[in-house]
Amino acid sequence: MKRFGKVLIYLFLLVFVLAGVGMSYVKFGLPDVGDAPELKVELTPKRIERGKYLANNVSLCIDCHSQRDWSKFSAPPVAGTIGMGGEKFDESIGFPGSVHSANITPFNLKGWTDGELFRLITTGVRKDGSALINIMPYPAYGKMATEDIYSIIAYLRTLPAKESTVPERRLDFPLNFIVNTIPAVAAPQPIPSESDTLRYGGYLVNAAGCIECHTKHDKGNPVPGMDFAGGREFSGPGGSVFSSNITSDNETGIGKWTREQFVSRFKEFGTGYQPHDVKPGEFQTIMPWMMYAQMKDSDLSAIYTYIHSIKPIKNQVTKFVPGKLMAKN
Repeated sequence: MKRFGKVLIYLFLLVFVLAGVGMSYVKFGLPDVGDAPELKVELTPKRIERGKYLANNVSLCIDCHSQRDWSKFSAPPVAGTIGMGGEKFDESIGFPGSVHSANITPFNLKGWTDGELFRLITTGVRKDGSALINIMPYPAYGKMATEDIYSIIAYLRTLPAKESTVPERRLDFPLNFIVNTIPAVAAPQPIPSESDTLRYGGYLVNAAGCIECHTKHDKGNPVPGMDFAGGREFSGPGGSVFSSNITSDNETGIGKWTREQFVSRFKEFGTGYQPHDVKPGEFQTIMPWMMYAQMKDSDLSAIYTYIHSIKPIKNQVTKFVPGKLMAKN
């Protein structure tokens, strides 16, 4: 019996040691995506213009890396804060820790090489080798064309330098370990021809991160089989908003929408639109309508084509629950 007890103790110690080794590897050995490439992006007018379009209207770098006015519908970026960072994700919205978006103007990026920026955007690994939390959908950006990432870098280099600093992030356990397992080597894809509307629409849907918001999550992970079916919860002081089902289901999705209705839905928030005030407890959305509204009609049309090719999923979503504070998944 004593011998059996000793065996149990040894087994416990072995498991403890192995667990310690595993946690040490995750904490200090990851992420492992390789060194930043040696890279110098030429700042051509074509790249800068393309990067401006992507950063402001498709991939929406400027949306998160500015300060948003949550007293206005759709929370447009505050004038004068473009690229300064400071948007906060913390316990008030159910986030396990505290993270502020970074300053991405030349004030903060002047010490970064283009290769370091490329690795950051496409793999989620920072200059010091640490991992970004995937609030920024870098797994999607890692599937974008290399030239498009070059264009984004070129545009960021042209932003007016805005002096600002943000607090260091704080991640609760176990997220402070899990975060290191998320980065992966980028798998860039070529930009499909615009004439191949289906594939080009799929490229834009990935670049815009549509699946990230429009898929229900459970404990931080997307629910299998619910891609684009909506229901992901985003909480704030006024209540919880739930993303829409954008599959082609006729009853609970957008299956009955025509192409013209889809494009018009975005364009109604275009030039000349003035967002109304949103009081506490009233419906608010995280959807940056005014930024997406500036997408080209043909790009929105391509997105419609791709979305309507997705398997329809029946999922009735309650759009808004006032005063309900739950986790932002």
